[in-house]
Amino acid sequence: MTLFDSPAFEGHEGVHAFHDEKSGLKAIIAVHSTARGPAAGGCRMWPYPTAADALEDALKLSRAMSYKNAMADLELGGGKSVIIGDSRTQKTPALFEAFGRAVQDLGGKYWTAEDVGVSVADLTHARRQTRFVAGLEGHPAASGDPSPVTAEGVFRGVRLCVQRALKRDLDGVRVAIQGVGHVGGYLAQKLHAAGAKLVITDVNAELLRRVAAETGAEIVAPAAIFDVDCDVFAPCAMGGAVNLDTLPRIRARIIAGAANNQLADAETGQEVFRRGLLYAPDYVINGGGIINVAGEIRALERDEAFDAAWVDAKLDRLALTLEEVLEQALRERRPTHEVANEIARARIAGAAEKRAAA
Repeated sequence: MTLFDSPAFEGHEGVHAFHDEKSGLKAIIAVHSTARGPAAGGCRMWPYPTAADALEDALKLSRAMSYKNAMADLELGGGKSVIIGDSRTQKTPALFEAFGRAVQDLGGKYWTAEDVGVSVADLTHARRQTRFVAGLEGHPAASGDPSPVTAEGVFRGVRLCVQRALKRDLDGVRVAIQGVGHVGGYLAQKLHAAGAKLVITDVNAELLRRVAAETGAEIVAPAAIFDVDCDVFAPCAMGGAVNLDTLPRIRARIIAGAANNQLADAETGQEVFRRGLLYAPDYVINGGGIINVAGEIRALERDEAFDAAWVDAKLDRLALTLEEVLEQALRERRPTHEVANEIARARIAGAAEKRAAA
């Protein structure tokens, strides 16, 4: 199968590979759409087994960012970057400066920010080579780490799903969280404060112990998280957690988490619907982080200070959008992911038509 035949390609505007021998950088930047504005999406660093795996992830994540930005009603398109490497052992300032040069080569078509394996400190090095970096600190337009805002949006989404499916609030609700890194850890704190009972897992044992100590959560092995008796399963790690192998083991009524591309494929989404589970489409519920990043981009482009009130208003609107998706899916008796996909595609297509007519 060629790149253009891949189901994940789906009309990408551009796919760019970058290699810097001196720093060891091997990166892919995928730009899915700039119909609504410059593509925006985080940079992920991960030890992909093959370059083909990295490309597939970049394509899926880039497409998801187009949908996410459209559903969050942002004047941004969708893009994503991945760096092939182990973030625990292979990070260097030179690597991220080389990545910054790669971003700069796209001339503003793509804005980057943090994602799995990449921190604010890492992107500070990239910022030395390009201005198209957001999610930073130390300047008037800075929005800082977007993870807490992502977690806030997911928290609101989980609460909404619990209200709709279980007819109750979060107090006493049992939530299984897969992954308690940047976003998952903040989400655990918010759910704990709301009275939820947590079961958590992560590949980072030290992080797992710390979050458990802060929230009173029960710890299980990574493979056991799918078997937990719970009300909500919250995937907050890598994509594809919900698939035809894991789905029969999930005992929750609700799937709502922070991870991107939670459903392995469309067939899994259909099976989720057939089983009567309520699924909060990932790129709707987890849009808080990119809203925060968009606030910084907006401030930088206008030469203004970061406007937290603008971000809060967008978060409020995002919760309403999720509710609209869930309501339409219920009314039409259709899977939530299909409804969300149609709305996102229509918004992107509408923006493309306006741009072509201008």
